[in-house]
Amino acid sequence: MKQAKETITLPLPPRSASGSVLAPSVLGSVLALAPRRRLASCLCAVTGRGTGMSLLRSLRFFPVACTGRSARAVLLQPSQPWHTLHAGPSLSSSASSKELLMKLRRTTGYSFVNCKKALETCGGDLKQAEAWLHKQAQKEGWSKAAKLHGRKTKEGLIGLLQEENTAVLVEVNCETDFVSRNVKFQQLVQQVALGTMAHCQNLTDQLSTYSKGFLNSSELSELAAGPDGEGSLKDQLALAIGTLGENMSLKRAAWVKVPSGFYVGSYVHGEMQSPSLQNLVLGKYGALVICQTPEQITNLEEVGRRLGQHVVGMAPLSVGSLDDEPGGETETRMLPQPYLLDPSITLGQYVQPQGVTVVDFVRFECGEDTGNSTSLTSGTVFSLGTTC
Repeated sequence: MKQAKETITLPLPPRSASGSVLAPSVLGSVLALAPRRRLASCLCAVTGRGTGMSLLRSLRFFPVACTGRSARAVLLQPSQPWHTLHAGPSLSSSASSKELLMKLRRTTGYSFVNCKKALETCGGDLKQAEAWLHKQAQKEGWSKAAKLHGRKTKEGLIGLLQEENTAVLVEVNCETDFVSRNVKFQQLVQQVALGTMAHCQNLTDQLSTYSKGFLNSSELSELAAGPDGEGSLKDQLALAIGTLGENMSLKRAAWVKVPSGFYVGSYVHGEMQSPSLQNLVLGKYGALVICQTPEQITNLEEVGRRLGQHVVGMAPLSVGSLDDEPGGETETRMLPQPYLLDPSITLGQYVQPQGVTVVDFVRFECGEDTGNSTSLTSGTVFSLGTTC
């Protein structure tokens, strides 16, 4: 003889009078009282009259057929936690997934929400997730660059990079000094300096004397990014704009290469060290001074630094000559100017006993007006030292 089927319903997660969800253990205690008191009274006592009656009225939903077991036994069996089940990857399902999320967050600096989305999209592959994040940020950066076009970029940093007989100066601008102190912006300056250095070193000119070159905003943007970057410097600029949310510009770059018998003195004012590149120096002013040195000089590095300090502080427009009459504070020729660190003598009078000859210089001041360079592709003009 067939056993009669007892049909019951499982209610939605019960709630107390205050509105909070009752734990399964509380519901089990209520149901355990059913043999002695009416179920409705028990539920109303715990959850409130309105809620208890609502639970009973909800019994018409979710029918469950039980064969050979009582309804009370079914209701009293251990219940599952009240949560929503869903398909697809879940980053909270394991400690390893959380570690991946934290690692991606530390590596890229993007928000937890974006990092989680990247890992889910890429099936938990860390490298693919990082590439996906950069690609999305770059797309957003180009969109932001179009919207922010025309906003002034007067802040930023000068970057100085020297390797053996080559030195480069670069200027990258942003809207606020706050962003210029951000490590992501400083990494952009580093990539621009490395890209410029690689461009300079790829030139195969045979040097009999020093050579000097310049790149305007358009030329700089088309250079390949440094060894740690992908695509062009223009792509890295878009990525930084997408990440930091300010208009930025690759303003200009200068490079100098010297043969034996020459030396490049350098100085950066407001100096700060690059976050990851030891020989890159960042600041608000920068100068390169090209000196001819027929003999080996022991304090050449210090002399070159002081000459760079003078160029930054006195802002000469040309080199001048040792035969020039000493000038005053308005003098624009470098050698007849009062020496910055000892105004009682001229710079020429300081240089002559040192055994070096100043032949040229380059000076960058962050944010100075050198032409229209507030966009990704506009050009710029340079003020440079010349030998008289």
